[in-house]
Amino acid sequence: MNVHFLAQDAARRGPLLIVINAGSGHHNSDDEQAVMARVFTQAGREFEFLSVDKPDQIDEVARRAVRQAKAQGGVVVAAGGDGTINAVARAVLGSGCPFGVLPQGTFNYFGRVHAIPQETEAAARALVGASVSPVQVGQVNGRLFLVNASLGLYPQLLEDREAWKQQFGRSRLVAFVSGMASMLQTRSQLHLQIESAGQVAALRTPTLFVGNNHLQLTRVGIAEKDANAVVHGQLAGVVVRPIGTLALFGLLLRGLLGRLGDADNIHSFSFRRLTVTPRGRRRVKVATDGEVCWMQAPLVFEVADQPLLLMVPALADRVEVA
Repeated sequence: MNVHFLAQDAARRGPLLIVINAGSGHHNSDDEQAVMARVFTQAGREFEFLSVDKPDQIDEVARRAVRQAKAQGGVVVAAGGDGTINAVARAVLGSGCPFGVLPQGTFNYFGRVHAIPQETEAAARALVGASVSPVQVGQVNGRLFLVNASLGLYPQLLEDREAWKQQFGRSRLVAFVSGMASMLQTRSQLHLQIESAGQVAALRTPTLFVGNNHLQLTRVGIAEKDANAVVHGQLAGVVVRPIGTLALFGLLLRGLLGRLGDADNIHSFSFRRLTVTPRGRRRVKVATDGEVCWMQAPLVFEVADQPLLLMVPALADRVEVA
């Protein structure tokens, strides 16, 4: 029987295996679970919560959810921020299981770009009536990313932001102030060789950013042709030419105003596969959807062979991208 048909059948009536991250965003996990449980019960839908209490548990909990969904003809659902959604998606990709999202984080770019409501009750109701639609996945050295991947300055900004959040809490203001503080520190330049579609170039840059989310790219003002590439089977690359700290602050301001693509020291491009070799480095720090890890060079950024079978809300339940 066709995999897509089985996934659609599971989407309509299969049990919901909900991997919920108790630490995502500002939400109270118990309250959020009570809201979800009420909605699913009223809809006559079977469900089970699989709670993640510590970060190192999420991969195993996600794999368990996939095993149960495959055995029961169910749906794997990620309840959390972009990092949680990424981790659960890694387990789901290629399994044939439908993938649902209940956004609980701060930015929620993945949920927002697919018109999924950001309020818990509305998102749960939308999930019950959703149907499967394939969506593009990016990979770097085989590691999945739904929103973005990067190396250089951006992973450092993420690590610094997480440290600030631990001290001051999670908010957009904290994220902004921590980013400003990070850029006041001296950062080294990356010397990269990049290869795509048979063409090779050398460049020096403080950061390389690869986007797979149209909403995020358009919000910061990346060129329309490159932002649109991610809805047409490609990824978008963004590099910053070597600049000083003051100019970096200028870029941050442009990004906040949605005018980053207008800057002379920003270059954006689109691709399906990009090989990046850092000079003098065998291992490099890479961020994928806000999670930072070390990877062996060279780095290969590409569109994954298989899409995610995402639970997309019915037209009546979709929210305007905001």
